[in-house]
Amino acid sequence: MDKNKKILLIGGGKMGGALLTGWLQNGLDAAQFCIQEPNPEPALKALGVNIVAQASPNFSPDIVVLAIKPQMAAQVIPPLAEIVPAGGLFMSLLAGTSIANLCDLIGPGHYFIRTMPNTPAALGRGITALVAEPDVPEPLRAAAEWLMRAVGDIVWLAREDQINAATAISGSGPAYVFHLAEALAGSGEALGLEPDIAKRLAYQTVVGAGAMLATPDVEAGQLRRDVTSPGGTTEAALEILLAQTGLGDLMRRATAAAFQRARDLAEPDEDKS
Repeated sequence: MDKNKKILLIGGGKMGGALLTGWLQNGLDAAQFCIQEPNPEPALKALGVNIVAQASPNFSPDIVVLAIKPQMAAQVIPPLAEIVPAGGLFMSLLAGTSIANLCDLIGPGHYFIRTMPNTPAALGRGITALVAEPDVPEPLRAAAEWLMRAVGDIVWLAREDQINAATAISGSGPAYVFHLAEALAGSGEALGLEPDIAKRLAYQTVVGAGAMLATPDVEAGQLRRDVTSPGGTTEAALEILLAQTGLGDLMRRATAAAFQRARDLAEPDEDKS
């Protein structure tokens, strides 16, 4: 990654802060950055970067990273057209906001890449889906890839419409895993364990199982079969989870709802006045 490139980060919340931390830890210089965040938290200030309420044309960034809520796009994005030189790269983290919509907000003459990271990026263990316009030059693609690899793994999507599916699976996915841990701990309590013991058993089970999934060339189904003894306790539980209306059906319905919400966000709300 070129350390001469200037990067404007719009939004210094949890995800923006996680990305910035990863970039600094991976060798970028604080002087490369300007952070547009009107209400910075102490943790963001501690990173030693320039934080402003509104970016100035004097900064003239090569790359702009949009890490704000989609509902803020119409207010926050248009003024950026005045400070980003022609040929600049906009990397968007906004769910449900298409490249066409971004171009309408900013105007022509720029390049766009949409990304969907997730919250484990805060630990450098996230995964980001990226999709680019066909005309984005290879050096800009490489810069976007480097920036997102700084906080975890990456995948490139073939089509922009796939990013809603990525949002439903990996973008929102950590919350599903957290709720699984909650439910497993709650089940432990229902079976007679003290709350703190149930929580420790459940949480560490999820952490350990996740670490096993990180092993190269592993398949979740094979790991499941490896710990399922015929006639044993795991098999008894999986008969419930693998039933027609079990976990698979529940997860398909849950991710379909997230997918539809991502699509809804992309549609203008004509009913609001």
